[in-house]
Order: sequence, then structure tokens, then C-alpha cells
Amino acid sequence: MPGKNSKLLALLFTGTLMGALDISLIGPAIPAISETLNVSDKNLSWVFSIYILFSLIGISPMAKLSDFLGRRSIYIVALSVFGIGSAVVSFTDSYVLLLVGRAIQGIGVSGIFPIATATIGDAFPIEKRGRMLGLIGMVFGLAFIMGPLIAGILLKYFPWHTLFVINLPICAVLIWQSHKLMPSVRHGSLSNFDWKGVLSLAIFLAGFTYAINLVKPDDLLNSVTTLQFVTIFVVSMLSFVLFIPIERNAIEPVLNLKYMKSRQVTIAGFIAFGTGMFQATFVFFPKMAVAAFHVSSSDASFMLVPTVIAVALGAPLGGRLIDKVGPRWVIIAGLFFSILGLFLLSFLNNNPLFFYIPGGILGFGLSFLVGSSLRYIILNEVSERERASSQGIITIFGSIGQILGAVAIGVMVTATPGLPGYKHALYVFSLTTLVFLVSAWFLKPGKYVNTVQKS
Repeated sequence: MPGKNSKLLALLFTGTLMGALDISLIGPAIPAISETLNVSDKNLSWVFSIYILFSLIGISPMAKLSDFLGRRSIYIVALSVFGIGSAVVSFTDSYVLLLVGRAIQGIGVSGIFPIATATIGDAFPIEKRGRMLGLIGMVFGLAFIMGPLIAGILLKYFPWHTLFVINLPICAVLIWQSHKLMPSVRHGSLSNFDWKGVLSLAIFLAGFTYAINLVKPDDLLNSVTTLQFVTIFVVSMLSFVLFIPIERNAIEPVLNLKYMKSRQVTIAGFIAFGTGMFQATFVFFPKMAVAAFHVSSSDASFMLVPTVIAVALGAPLGGRLIDKVGPRWVIIAGLFFSILGLFLLSFLNNNPLFFYIPGGILGFGLSFLVGSSLRYIILNEVSERERASSQGIITIFGSIGQILGAVAIGVMVTATPGLPGYKHALYVFSLTTLVFLVSAWFLKPGKYVNTVQKS
């Protein structure tokens, strides 16, 4: 069994790494894609955004299907869909087909991530789950280190399509190994599947994300009063209003709202939202570095390496600490270091140490939050049959936080252009994150015991 579990972990880590790399690879490839397909910078942003959007839409139905039909079958479906999307991207010279391929990839990866987390809950006892989830968090950190480096090397010798072609043999090997290693326990049938809930949730998430992307920080009032924004936003909110009674009446809800009555789950979701908000600052770090140190965009990206290394080193440490002391103190420590890093970065000047050291502190704090602790709470607060679908709670709250955080930063930087605007945003976020730190004190103390129901 230990040997099989090691192979299972390698399978899950490789799948997670592949999906995460396709987020970080795209940045260095943007100039080459723009030149090849003759696409404007404004439209190119959708090459990244559509991947995130469809992964967000797909996560709840994919995860719920894995709870219903077993991890193995849906994980193989997710890998196959991701491979199909990669093939479309790899062999196209059309911008429209590029977006279609990235959307298909997003749907595929929406199953890869939550099933990996749920499978750890299935395969490992509670006293080992923290460190295993910590390793998953480390994989994400490594992906953001390796992505730009791999892309830079390959793009020097090969066309940008190569970045996606390499997914095809990897998917083939993972599918083959999934047949041998993935567990497959069914907990339901498609006759009870919550299709209405899936549709209403998808409309809400897609509409909300698209509406927020229409907001223009330099023209905030006018952009949020346009007919397009108001229509999409209202439809999104109406879908959310309909989603709640649909889930309450569903036999097998795609997102079981009864778990929101749990103080642990509610606080974990609230902290995930806050974590997502200050995670949005990472998107603007290269621009901060350019403004502060007058370096090129490529050099500014490499200045993030200490931050990402801190994430990669801190994630497994945080996971081990969860197994020893429980998630509460790990989350408190993560939020404390995050606040400290954000606060120190708000004093950024032309000394690179004021970028590297606070960035490392922030990365270390973040590693205690995103990789293991919040997902650990959810894993141990829900029944075995809803482990994968419940992971959507953390993902949805975190994603909404990221979307709103990015808009908030944009508004503050527009009001105070340049480096002072970024510094002001970091200072504001360091103060608002204190609210999430206070909420963490109300989490259950101590180590968890295996008390969740089997079904």
C-alpha cells in the first residue's frame, strides 16, 4: 500500500503541475502569440482569462460527478478534456480556436485540481493529510517558478505551440496510470444529479466574472452604469438568488449549502475570500518592480523568484504543522506573515531588499493558506461522498476575492498613479487582512480527529 500511495501521489502531483503550468506558461508566450496571430493586447488578455473562467465554471460539476461516479472515471475524463484542449491550442493558427482550446483546457483542469485534493482525503488517514496537501501547495509554487523558465527556454528554440504540445504525451501517460492507481467508489447515480444547480451556478460565476472584467478603473462610474454591465451583472445576481432554493431542494446538491451552517466551513470560506483578495497583488508585482527599479518587464518577473521559492518551501512545512497542531495556528501564522509582508511592501523604495524580503515573507504566509490549511478544514468537515464537490467552496470564495481584489487595486492605482498607488493598495490590504486574522481565532483549536460520516 505505501508503494501504491507513492505512485498515486506522483500521479496527482504531475496532473496538478501540468494544469498549474498552463497558467504560468502563458505570460511569456503572449508576445509570440500576438505576433503570430496578429491579435491586439486587449484581446490577448482573454487567452489567460478564459482559462480561469472555464475552470471556475467547471469545478463544481466536475467535482460532484467524481463524488457520484468515482474519482477514477472523472479524473480520466478531466485529463482527456484537458488533452483535447491542448491539442486544439497546439495545432491552430486562429485566435478564435485558440480561445476555444483554452476554454476546453479550463474545463479539464477544473476536474484535475479538486479531485486531487479529494483523493488525498480518500487515500490517506487524517494524521497524514496535512503534509500531503502541503505538497500539493508546493507543486503550485514550483509551477510558478518553472513556468516562465520553461517557456523562456522553449520559446528561444521552438514556436509557442510547443508549450502546449508537451501536454499531449503527459496526458496519455497520466490517463494510463489513472486506470491502474486511482480509487473508484461510486456514491450516487446521474438520475439525481443537480443539473439545475450546475446551470444556475455557472451563469452566476460566468456573469459575475465577465461583468467585473468590464469595469474600467480609470472610468469607474461610467463603466458600471453601461447597459452591458448592468444587464450581465443583474442576470448574474438573479442566477445566484435562484441557486439558493435550487440547492436547498435538490436531492444531491452540486454545492451543499448545509455545510455553510458549520462555523469551520464559513470561516474557512471567509478567509479564502480574503486570501484571494491579497493574492491579486501578485499580478501587479512586476509592474511595481518596473516602477521602483526601472528594470525591463522580463527582469521584473524574475524578481518574483524569492516570493515563489518561499511559497514552495513554506507549503510542505505548513502541511506538516497542520498534522502536529491542527489548522487553526497554521492559518493564524499564515495571515500574520501575509499582513507583515504586505505592510513592509507598502514602504517599497529603490532598494531591492525592500522588495525581496517582504515578498518572501508574503509568499511564506500565503503558502500556509492556499496549499493545505483551508482545504484541510473542508476535507474534514464534510462527508466522504462530498469531498470533491465541497472543495468548490474554497475555490469559489477565493476566486471571487481575486476578481474583486484586482479591481480594487486598479481603482487605487488609477486614483494615485504609479508606485505610490501600488504602495497605497498594499497598505490598505494589510489593514483589511487584519479582519480575516481576527476571524481565524474562532476556528476550532487543536488537531482534528476523524469524525466525518462515511456517507
